[in-house]
Amino acid sequence: MEAACKQACAAIAPAWPLDRAIAVNPHWGRVSMPVRQVAARMAVLGGIQVFPRRPSLRQAWQSGRITKDDVEYALAALPAANVSGLTASQCLNAINTDWSAPRLPLLIDILDTDPLRHTRLSWREAITHQVSQSCAAYFDENQSDWAIQKNDGLYAFWRDTLRHDRGIGLLMGIPHLDQHLAELPPTFRDAEHWALEQLDLPSDVWPDYLEAVLLTVNGWASWCAYLGWQAHQSGKEDPNLRELLAIRLAWGAVLQKCHDDYSTKTAISTLRNAWRRAASTLAEAEDALLIDEVWQYALEAGYQRQLAHRVGASCVSPEPSEIEVQAAFCIDVRSEPLRRSLEAVWPAVQTVGFAGFFGIPIAYTPLGTGARRPQLPGLLSPSMEVTDSVHLNTGQDGPSADGTVTRARRTRLGVAAQLNQSSRWPSGAFSFVEIAGVGYAGALWRWVRPSTQRRARADLAGLPSRYKKVCRPALLSQSPREKADLAARVLRAMGLAHNLAPLVVLVGHGSQSNNNAHSASLDCGACCGQSGEVNARTLALLLNDPKVRAELVNLGVDIPARVQFVAALHNTTTDEIEAFDLDLLPESALERWARFEDAMKHACDQVRRERAPKLGVDARLPHDQLLTKLLRRANDGAQTRPEWGLAGNAAFVIAPRYRTQGAVLDGRVFLHDYDHRTDPDGSLLDQLLTAPMLVTHWINWQYHASTCDPQHLGSGSKLLHNVVGSSIGVFEGNGGDLRIGLSRQSLHDGERWVHEPLRLTVLVDAPQEAIDRVIENQIVVRQLVRNGWLHLWRFGHNELQRYTDGKWQPTGLSAA
Repeated sequence: MEAACKQACAAIAPAWPLDRAIAVNPHWGRVSMPVRQVAARMAVLGGIQVFPRRPSLRQAWQSGRITKDDVEYALAALPAANVSGLTASQCLNAINTDWSAPRLPLLIDILDTDPLRHTRLSWREAITHQVSQSCAAYFDENQSDWAIQKNDGLYAFWRDTLRHDRGIGLLMGIPHLDQHLAELPPTFRDAEHWALEQLDLPSDVWPDYLEAVLLTVNGWASWCAYLGWQAHQSGKEDPNLRELLAIRLAWGAVLQKCHDDYSTKTAISTLRNAWRRAASTLAEAEDALLIDEVWQYALEAGYQRQLAHRVGASCVSPEPSEIEVQAAFCIDVRSEPLRRSLEAVWPAVQTVGFAGFFGIPIAYTPLGTGARRPQLPGLLSPSMEVTDSVHLNTGQDGPSADGTVTRARRTRLGVAAQLNQSSRWPSGAFSFVEIAGVGYAGALWRWVRPSTQRRARADLAGLPSRYKKVCRPALLSQSPREKADLAARVLRAMGLAHNLAPLVVLVGHGSQSNNNAHSASLDCGACCGQSGEVNARTLALLLNDPKVRAELVNLGVDIPARVQFVAALHNTTTDEIEAFDLDLLPESALERWARFEDAMKHACDQVRRERAPKLGVDARLPHDQLLTKLLRRANDGAQTRPEWGLAGNAAFVIAPRYRTQGAVLDGRVFLHDYDHRTDPDGSLLDQLLTAPMLVTHWINWQYHASTCDPQHLGSGSKLLHNVVGSSIGVFEGNGGDLRIGLSRQSLHDGERWVHEPLRLTVLVDAPQEAIDRVIENQIVVRQLVRNGWLHLWRFGHNELQRYTDGKWQPTGLSAA
């Protein structure tokens, strides 16, 4: 029983909170299985769609997006299709039929036999709602003004809440439900045993049954899995997911008590007979889904053909030229168009793709606050601390100035908190409205006529204006040698340890939107749902530090005195660039920055025009008017899609820039620079395939899942969102399960799906032996590649090769 519970809980992927939102593959706990097997399990256990739905594939076929060549290519590429003898004709016939897998029932479904059940919520819906409301109350930390007692754990809180709930029985059509609630065991482990013993199912189906139970509250299960993930990173255990499982099991056991013995025995017998056939039901669904897997591959083949053509046309190494500026961008797909445009505007700029947290594993705490947050991928834990320090240039620098600014900030934030609190308590709310109501006229006008204000820096909230420009992030408790070790690792990973340009710009990215619960999901996923500002500034200040540079020489990295580093931020909503700490640069660097800034303005304008049609904006507007239009969209509280984020993402290229330079990749490709000639032992390649590739895979599958099954794995419509627990997540409306994944507006433009659900194609420029070594040594990489969660390709000598069934084979698509 213990093993079954652990196995079921391990299948649930974590979902990060809204303020630290990162994309997650919702099937992450299942990647040890082939993707088609997971598709069968999700369909049979939870009614969840993993592959694209047949009507959408049928439309892609009829429109010519999928061709017969694509279907034939998929049949040849899939080993299982070869073994089964599946033909293109069979695939074409099947796409015209809508097939759905049979569902294995839960006990609550079989017991819900009331003839009048169509007049009320089903028991499944009512239970999900009740459990969800209990979780919302229990996990809330900041939203409610009245705190609740929750010292004994989630199960104990739910049990106490349910026993005092006089309405749930009437909602479910069981007016005497409260008479049976006294039988609920006092602890969650007792509840697990009590409920499973009453089910009387064969023990070999327990893990599957328990997973199906958790899928009925998958949103809250994912939140509990996140709490477990965080606890595990600290070497601890978190019981909340197990307690949630016990709650859902206990509900079924309670409902048994509400029936007579004959009804209960009949229900248990029906349940047992269905689940005895669970293995064959899953196997039959897996076989049937082979056709859907072929169509998934065919959809991807059409894109891969285009990618191979564009990459192949550009992979000629350019003649070396004098580089005046090197600009390192995040690998995010939204950086690709800007890099391409910048290189075209000023060929003396060399762009580099690197993970947006710039390789510094930090947690950041704004000055004078306790709001510590990670600034690195969710897969990792921070090992360094960063906070702000103020330099006034008046002889009052360092701790003394920091103390002055901290006191000023806390005073301002305290006044704001008191003002906010006065409007929340019932005794003061009405009088507050009478007194301050007129003061909201400006806010109302900003909704009617959104402003053109630039991106606000929330980390500076409460700081007096005179301190904002001189408040800079700084690493804590690190000696010059430790800082130099960090700097050397980062420069080598970026390929910038030698041959540095006079000006090196580190470009993080962030988004801009208003009244958007999911705003953090548009910021940098590599920075745990934050903008890349802190990381870029910290690294630039570190690399400009004379003490660090002196230590770097001892590590074999010599940064010439003329080289200066600048931190900047790419606003992906408006395609503007914001620079930081320019007041610290010498005159020569400022002159070069001015030239770079001018080139960047032209490049940004080109990208705005490229993006405008997808946003319904006229790309022919004059420069200033187009930017103004995008700024108003960014500040519009009614705007449901200020930008498209990473919609359309489809590939990840790990290669030197010349492999993709000049290729129009439509903002769909993650680009990470890598030169295998500087990585003889393959250690850097190992890092790239176990960190950035996993992050891009998570992004890719969140978009894939939210598109294929928006009902279960998407968060629904933004128009109906209500934030839960301040930052935990959202409800769609006022109830139901916690919604995870992307909103419909982030994927659909009102007429069509903007995102195509394609599995990531990872294209690597590295020796075959080096890639094989990573696959062999890294179990997660091996699972993703061999179980069909992504496509792995490499640049061969004269052709592109794909990894299939443990071997490298030609794609049939030329690389040159």
